[in-house]
Amino acid sequence: MVSYTNKLRCLVCPFKVKVIKPIGILKQKQIVYVSEVKITLELVTIYVIKGFAYYYYHFDIIIDE
Repeated sequence: MVSYTNKLRCLVCPFKVKVIKPIGILKQKQIVYVSEVKITLELVTIYVIKGFAYYYYHFDIIIDE
């Protein structure tokens, strides 16, 4: 992941994300954990959350410093 200050950050699963818009069983502003990160054949990043796969752009990554 690249931070807002353009620094490369290494994330290790599980990591926290916040839901941007409701999708599937997830509600807006809900905090959930990503258990796996996968890539589709079209090279789109997928997050596995609670056993379901979601596109990365539905979430904001939360970094605890």
